[in-house]
Amino acid sequence: MPKRFVAPGVVLAALLFSPLVCSQTRLADGQAAPPQSPPPTAPGLDGWGRPITAPAKDRKVGPAPPRDISGIWDPPGMSGNQVLGAKAAPDDGKPGHQLPYTPLGLEALKRTKPSNGTRSVLPGETNDPVIAYGDPQGIPREDLYELRTTQVLQTPQSVVMLYQFGKIWRVIWTDGRELPKDPEPRWFGYSVGKWVDDYTLVVQTSGMDERTWIDRAGRPHSADLRVEERFHRPDRDHLELTVTIDDPKMYTRPWVALDRLIFERQPPSFDIRETIWSPSEYVEYNKLIGNTASDKDSH
Repeated sequence: MPKRFVAPGVVLAALLFSPLVCSQTRLADGQAAPPQSPPPTAPGLDGWGRPITAPAKDRKVGPAPPRDISGIWDPPGMSGNQVLGAKAAPDDGKPGHQLPYTPLGLEALKRTKPSNGTRSVLPGETNDPVIAYGDPQGIPREDLYELRTTQVLQTPQSVVMLYQFGKIWRVIWTDGRELPKDPEPRWFGYSVGKWVDDYTLVVQTSGMDERTWIDRAGRPHSADLRVEERFHRPDRDHLELTVTIDDPKMYTRPWVALDRLIFERQPPSFDIRETIWSPSEYVEYNKLIGNTASDKDSH
């Protein structure tokens, strides 16, 4: 069975007991057994046990193909994590990052209890719909928390997004249809895209379920939320994503949540690892870290 990424608590447990795993075993005559080959999840190996080859530093930048954002794209480093909320407006207490809430928006904000940011609560006290109930992240949060390796597939009618975090897929229709006028709420809404030039796809999404949060910091939204994603491919090996939030019930004006986050193109053979939030692993995390760190017992 392929290995997969697990919750931080399970990772910690693995680290704590790793000396037992890595120590050499002894044969019956007392001789050391030959070292075993590293597991598929060892550093530097993909899930198939193959070495991960970093892109060449000196590769030449080529022109982007027109009207094509297909491929495997990876934000470098930890740039897609956004644990304090939307990267362009994190919940870090800085005045420049305060959002333009309406009175209704402020009331909705008070009802959210995130486990990150300036309003963070203890892990066991959060009402984050993803953590507390296992709900899908939805849009735009899929862009604004743990945005990791993303594979893009294109057809004549649509653009399909395959996200690593949560192992989620999503369809953006590019066949000229309009957004539905009175949509049935969906976790990931309804998305339509239009090429505004040969290298920029602008996507409009509406109809998101109100139970979702905009980001990890608990920013709220209403049923009137409209999300704009701008995918711009400046050259062959880079893709930029800008996300703008427009919800007149919750915010007095549109605001930028992600400002040209850069993705790097990966080879077609790149292995996209599984990264899934698991309720059972979160329970283990709270036993080892969450409750212990907050002096809460596990009962």
